[in-house]
Amino acid sequence: MKILFLGDVVGISGRSMVLNNLLSKIKDEKIDFVVVNGENAADSGVGLTEEICKDFFNCGVDVITTGNHVWDQKKQCLILKKKIDFLDLKIYLNHLQEKALEYLLLKMK
Repeated sequence: MKILFLGDVVGISGRSMVLNNLLSKIKDEKIDFVVVNGENAADSGVGLTEEICKDFFNCGVDVITTGNHVWDQKKQCLILKKKIDFLDLKIYLNHLQEKALEYLLLKMK
């Protein structure tokens, strides 16, 4: 299984690189699973929005990890909590590993 992890996608320029190139990279490199750190993907370079999450998932991202900046877009906090499943690296490592393993096993079925 090939896993691609893209760390810290920052702002519009980082997002554009992912959105414009990821699908072809997945196909060319036969990548099975893609993880993106999206906590700084908002236009300002901090935070994450629902729209950005949807864009990432639509271009081939399987999991979006986050950190302390994920909640910097205050308007989006409640929407993100209710509608988007993502992993927060600040959660206990064991919990993160269990969830990632569950998702990988589901993906492989």
